[in-house]
Amino acid sequence: MRVKTKIIPRYQETDQMGVIHHSVYPVWYECGRTDFCKTLGMPFHEIEKRGLSQALVELNVKYHRPAYYGDELELMTELVAVTGVRLVFAYEIYNQKGELINTGLTTLAWLNENFKPQNISRRYPDIYEKLTRVAGGENRQKEKEEEEYLRNFNR
Repeated sequence: MRVKTKIIPRYQETDQMGVIHHSVYPVWYECGRTDFCKTLGMPFHEIEKRGLSQALVELNVKYHRPAYYGDELELMTELVAVTGVRLVFAYEIYNQKGELINTGLTTLAWLNENFKPQNISRRYPDIYEKLTRVAGGENRQKEKEEEEYLRNFNR
């Protein structure tokens, strides 16, 4: 499942030359994740009411072309991997000419109310199943690695 988010850069997001500052793209990724979860029927505020939150643990960004103030951009967000503890999202940003200007990946970890890593496959199977369906299933080896990580983390 790919979700499209329209991005209209604000003047405050530019540098002195009218180019979008490099630090803005991860903020746009968050907009994409928010739209993705809402489209899936799991808005963040509803997830948080259940005692879950997400923490960014890895961010990769590649800048292919600059974006400028006045551009109309399209952000495509896709969930590419899911385990009980982590989510990996991929992003592509296109300008109004259809040119790919930016790509990125983020890895997020599920946290419980005490900000400890949480395996949602056990405690929140409904959320886990919905996510794995749209991501095409989970990687069992990754699950085993994360189970070991949680055992070590919670010692």
